Amino acid sequence: MHKIGIISDTHGLLRPEVEEALWGCEAILHGGDINKQEILDRLNRIAPTYVVRGNNDKEWAKKLPETLSFVLCGIGFFMVHNKKYIPKGEDDLKGIDIVIYGHSHKYEQKYESGRLFLNPGSCGPRRFTQPITYAMLTVGDDGAYRIEKVEIMHQSKTTPHGSTADGKGQENGVQSDTADEMESQIAALDMRRVVKAVMRDTDKGVSVREIAAKNGIREELTEQICRLYLTHPGVSVDAMIDKMGLPKNR
Repeated sequence: MHKIGIISDTHGLLRPEVEEALWGCEAILHGGDINKQEILDRLNRIAPTYVVRGNNDKEWAKKLPETLSFVLCGIGFFMVHNKKYIPKGEDDLKGIDIVIYGHSHKYEQKYESGRLFLNPGSCGPRRFTQPITYAMLTVGDDGAYRIEKVEIMHQSKTTPHGSTADGKGQENGVQSDTADEMESQIAALDMRRVVKAVMRDTDKGVSVREIAAKNGIREELTEQICRLYLTHPGVSVDAMIDKMGLPKNR
C-alpha cells in the first residue's frame, strides 16, 4: 500500500496537523500558491514533493514549473495550479489518470472520461467561511487507488490547530477567536454591495481602517477582501463572491 498526500494553496502556512498527517507519505503533491521556500523545504524533509507554481508564487519560485507530468506508483499525474490551463485535447492528457489543480480554495473531485480531476482545496490560511481541506491518496499493490477528503474543523478559540509557525494563534493575520464573529457579520451583510464598495475604495487607495469604518464592517473582514482583490487583478464582483464561498444572491 502506497500513501500520497495532496495539498494546495498553503499560502505560507503549513498547519501542524497537516504536517503531521503527511509523515508516512511516500510523496507529496502541491498544487501551487506555496508563497515561500520554507514551506517546500519542510515538505521535502517529509517526502519527495512534486509542485507547480501558483499565481502568488513570485520571484523566489520562478524555477518551479507551471505544469508537471509524471508517473508515481503506476499512476499518471498531470498538475497545474489553475484548472483553466488544463489541456483540452484528449491526446494532451494521454496516459494521465489523475489531474491535480488548486487556485479556487474549493475541494472538487470529479471523473471525466475515466480520469479523476481533483482540487484538494486549501489547507493554508482560512479564507472567509470556506473549509480547510486536503486529500490523501492510497494506492494498492494492484494499482487500484482511493481518495480520502480530509477537512480540518475550524476552531472558534485559539488552539494549536489554529497556530502558525510563530505560535501566536493567528491565521492570515486574523486572531482565530474572531472568526465566528466575522462569519456572523458575513451572514447578515449584503456581501455583493460590500465587496463592490471595498474593491472601489481599494482602487482609490483608501486605508483598510477607513474602508471598514465607512462600510460598518470589521477590519479583519475588510483586510481579507482587500488581499483577495489585490492578488486577483481584474477579478469581477461575482468572481470575488464565488472565491469567498458565498451565494451570489447575498
